[in-house]
Parts: sequence; structure tokens; C-alpha cells
Amino acid sequence: MNNYIIVRPEHLNQNGHLFGGQMLRWIDEFCWIAAAIDFPDKKLVTRAMGETSFKRGIPDGVILRFHTHQESVGNTSVTYSCDVYIVDSKEENKAPVFSTTITFTAVGEDGKKTSIR
Repeated sequence: MNNYIIVRPEHLNQNGHLFGGQMLRWIDEFCWIAAAIDFPDKKLVTRAMGETSFKRGIPDGVILRFHTHQESVGNTSVTYSCDVYIVDSKEENKAPVFSTTITFTAVGEDGKKTSIR
């Protein structure tokens, strides 16, 4: 699944580049949407995020493409990968500027883990 977003001034840190926390927010949201589509009858909560590393600063006005992909499904959780690319004719097919994984756990009304299948 692909999602796109434009980096705006309100997303920037004091150095004029994308604030890291904003990137993590988008990844959490876009991967949760993919999980909600894949498991529509489940209540899913974020459990963990993998290693995070920015490959370069991302300035104002850049369009980002978030590619999410289901990696694995366990008894109570599902993990997605997310690769983020800058969209332009020179860099669109190059290495991602950011990559991570995120795991969601299915919970019941009582907040306890439940089967995801």
C-alpha cells in the first residue's frame, strides 16, 4: 500500500528539516490503516516499532511516498514494514530515506491480547 504526503512548514524542526516525531506519527498512522484494512474486525494497538534511522534531512515542500507491506502475522500480532521515499524524477526509485517496522497487537474489549486471526 502506498500513501503520499507533502512536508509543510508545520512539520519542520528548528533546523528546517522534517521533525523525526512527525515521521514516526505518519508511519504509525499509515501502517495502522493497512492493518485495519487487513484485519477489519480487530481492535489493534501499536506494540513496538523497529530500529529507526534517517538517511538524510527532509526539507519543506518535499512529497514523500510511504510504502507499507505486511511482513508477518503471529497469534496475536502483525508486523508491517514501512519504507519512505522522496518523490521526484531523480530519486523516486532509489533507496528509501527512512525505513522501519511496526507491530500491532489485537486486543479485546478488556484490553488483553486476543487472537488476530
